[in-house]
Amino acid sequence: MNSKLKIETLLEESYQSRINNLNLSIELATNALLLCVDPSYDSLKAKTFSRLSLYYMITGKYDESFNLAQKSLSIYEKLKDERGIAETKFNVASIYYKTNDVQTSVVLLIDSLVVFKKHNDYQNISKCEKALGSIYEFTGNEQKAITANKNAIVAAKKANDLNLESNALNNLSSIYLKNNNIDLAKEFIENSISLKSKTNDLRGLAFSIYGRGKIFLEQRNYIEAEKCFLKAIEIHLEMNEKFGLAMAYNKLAKLYLEDNKNDLAKKYSSTGLDLCNYFNISIVKVKILYLIYSIYKKEKNLTKSLEFLEIYIEEKDKVFNAQNFKVIENYDLLIKMQSMQKDAEFQKERNLLIRKNNKSEQLSKVRQEFLSTMSHEIRTPLNAITTIASMLTDEKNRNDTSLIDTLTFSSNHLMQIVNDILDYTKIDLGKITLDFQPTEIKEFLNNFYNTYDIQAREKSIEFKLITDSNLAKTYFLDTSKLTQVLGNLVNNAVKFTDKGTITLELAVTSKTPENDKILFKVSDTGIGIEKENLKLVFDSFSQLKSGITRKKDGAGLGLSIVKKIIELYKSDIHIESIVGKGTTFSFELTLKKSELEQDDEIKTSEVTIDGLTVLLAEDNQINAMIAMKLLSKWNIKTDHAKNGLDATEKSKEKKYDLILMDIHMPVLDGFEAAKNIRTLQNLNTNTPIYGLTADIAAKDNADYNIYFDDFLLKPIEIEKLKRVLINK
Repeated sequence: MNSKLKIETLLEESYQSRINNLNLSIELATNALLLCVDPSYDSLKAKTFSRLSLYYMITGKYDESFNLAQKSLSIYEKLKDERGIAETKFNVASIYYKTNDVQTSVVLLIDSLVVFKKHNDYQNISKCEKALGSIYEFTGNEQKAITANKNAIVAAKKANDLNLESNALNNLSSIYLKNNNIDLAKEFIENSISLKSKTNDLRGLAFSIYGRGKIFLEQRNYIEAEKCFLKAIEIHLEMNEKFGLAMAYNKLAKLYLEDNKNDLAKKYSSTGLDLCNYFNISIVKVKILYLIYSIYKKEKNLTKSLEFLEIYIEEKDKVFNAQNFKVIENYDLLIKMQSMQKDAEFQKERNLLIRKNNKSEQLSKVRQEFLSTMSHEIRTPLNAITTIASMLTDEKNRNDTSLIDTLTFSSNHLMQIVNDILDYTKIDLGKITLDFQPTEIKEFLNNFYNTYDIQAREKSIEFKLITDSNLAKTYFLDTSKLTQVLGNLVNNAVKFTDKGTITLELAVTSKTPENDKILFKVSDTGIGIEKENLKLVFDSFSQLKSGITRKKDGAGLGLSIVKKIIELYKSDIHIESIVGKGTTFSFELTLKKSELEQDDEIKTSEVTIDGLTVLLAEDNQINAMIAMKLLSKWNIKTDHAKNGLDATEKSKEKKYDLILMDIHMPVLDGFEAAKNIRTLQNLNTNTPIYGLTADIAAKDNADYNIYFDDFLLKPIEIEKLKRVLINK
C-alpha cells in the first residue's frame, strides 16, 4: 500500500472510530500525520490536522484543538482549498461556541455554510445548520432553531447520513419540549435513538439518551430520568466526551434539586462546574451557575445565592452580550448581505461579459453584413457565367466543346474559391447547417467523378472511383456540402500530384436497419506532406507547399472548411502522408438511408411542369434574362418584376404557381416584398415563395424567413430548381 493510500485509510478509520473510541481515533490520525512528510501530501496533512482538531475538541482539549485547526487552516489557505478552509472553520466555530465566543462561532458557521452550499456538500451543510440551531436554542430564538434543525435533517437525508439526521432530531425534541409539546418531543427523541442504534454511534447515542432523560424530567418521572442521565454520563466518561458530560451533570443536578435531594444536587453541580472551569465549557457553565444559585436560594443561603447569582450574571454577559445577540438575531441579514455581495460581484462580471458580448455581436453583425454584401456582389455576376455555361453545354457543337468545357471548369473553379471564402465566414459565424435530401449515392458519385476526371486527365493523372457493393441505393445527403468536402480533397490531390493515381474510395464499415457508417478515403501518389506540417494543413488561410516551395493556387481555406463541415456531421477527418509517396485523407459519416422508392422516382419523373406560371422578382437584367430563358426551356410562363414593389403589385393582379424572389433589390427588397405578399390582400398569399439569391446569409434572417418556403442560391442549381417546380 502506498503512503497516500495508507494516510487516507488511517484518516477514514479514525473518523469512523470517533463514534465509539476517540482514543483510537487520535492514535490513528497521529499515525497518519507521521506519514505526511512529502510536500505533495500537504492536502492530506491539512485534513489530518483538521481531524485531530475535531477529536481534541470532543475531549475538551480546546487549546490543543484550536492550535491544530490553525495549522490546518494555514495549509488549506496556501492551497486555496475553500472547502478545506470551511471544514476547519467549522471546527473552530464549535470551539468558540462551547467556550465563550458565540458571536465568532456564528460568523464562522455562516462562512462555512455558504461554501458548503456552493459545493452541495450536504453532510457539512447538515452539521452547520444543526450547530446554528443549537445556538438559536441557547439564545431563545426557537423559531429559527426549528428552521435550522429542519434544514439540517433535509441535508442529512440528501447525504444519506443517519447520524446527522439523528442529531438534528435530538435538537428538535429539546425545542418542542421547551414549548410543552411533549408528544412531539418524545416522537423525535425516540426516532433519534432508533437511528443511533442502527449506526452504532455510541457517543451520539449518549446525547440521545440524555434527550430522553429531559422528557422524563419534564414529566417528573425522576426514576427514569435518573437512569437516562446516569447512562449518558457512563458513556460520556467512557468516550471522554467532556461537553456532553457537563450537560448530563447539569441535568442530573437539576433532577435532584427538583426531587429535594439537595446534597446530590450540590455534588453533581459542583462536579459539573469543575469540569466546565477546567475545560472552559462556558455555554454549560452558565447553566450550572444558575442551578447552584437556585440550590442556595432554595436553602435560603442568601450569601451563597447572591455570590453565585453575581458570578452567573458576569459569565452570562461574557457569553451572551448585546453584540452577540445582535449578530445572532441578524443571521439572516448576514446571509443576505453576503449573498448580495456575491450577487453584486456576479452582476459586475455579468455586465462586463454583456459589454464584451455586445461588442462581439456588433463585430459579428458587421461581418454578417459584409458576408451578405460580398456574396451578393460576387455571386451575382458569377451566376450569369455559370448558368450560361451550363445552358450552352446542352446546345454545344463539336467545335465549341473545348471552349465551353474550359468556360464551365473555370467558372466552377472560381465559384469554388468564392464559396470557400464565403462559407468559411458563415461557418465561423455559426450560421451554416446541413440540408439533407434523399440522394442516389452512386448517381451523385458518378456526377462528381465526371466533373473532376477532366481535371485529372488534363495532368495525365488517373482518377479512380471505388465504391462498396454494400452501399444502399439512396441516403439523406447534403450534396452541396459533401461535394464541397470531396471537391476540396480531390482538387488538392490534383494540385499536388504530377503523376500516378488519385483514388476516391467508399467502404461501408457498419450497418443498421436505419443507418450506414461509410468510410470516405481520398488518396494520391503526390509529393506528400512533411510530418511537421501535418498539424497545419487544416489551419485557416494555410497553403500546402510543393517540394520546391512554390505555393499552389487557392485561398488556403479549403481544408479548414472541410474539417468544419465534417464536424457538422459530428465526425473527424484524419490525414496520413509520406513525403514523396502521397497523402490519404479519410473520414467516416453516419448516413441515414432514404426511404425513396423506385415508384416515387417514376411518379416524380412523370410529373410535368409544362404551362406553370412563375413570378420572377429580379433587378439584375442579365440574371433575369438567364433565368427566364432557363424556365422557358421547360415551357414555363414567366412574368418579370424588376423590384420588390413591382412584385407586390403583380401578385395582386394574377395567381402564380411559384414566386422566385431575389433579396437585394431597389425600391423594396425581397424580404419586405415576401412579407407583403404573405400578409396583404392579394391572389398569392398561399403561393410558394422561394428566395433566389446570391446572398448566402439571407435564410438566416429570422425576422423574414417565415415568409419564404425555402431559399435557392445563385448560381442556380438547375436540378434543384427543377425539383422545386415539380414539388411546388
